[in-house]
Amino acid sequence: MKIVAVTACPTGVAHTYMAAEQLTKTAAKLGHTIKIETQGSMGIENALSQADIDSADAAILAADIMIEQVERFARIRKIECPVHAVLKHPEELFARL
Repeated sequence: MKIVAVTACPTGVAHTYMAAEQLTKTAAKLGHTIKIETQGSMGIENALSQADIDSADAAILAADIMIEQVERFARIRKIECPVHAVLKHPEELFARL
């Protein structure tokens, strides 16, 4: 499965990147491909293009703050969750896709 994701926390430092790393590891373990955008104090990094989103099977939006440009994900199947869900139970999120 091809997945896109956005991770974001209030300060946009530790948890944003920890969640991105956990999603990357879990996707690889389960045989999925994933591309992750991070949002936080540094702004948007590794921005997902509309083509990335349109070609994906699903999206994971793991955020404790409002995601910038969330309308990009209007037409894709998605899971929205807090960042801690990715850190504590990543495989459960992938099972919901």
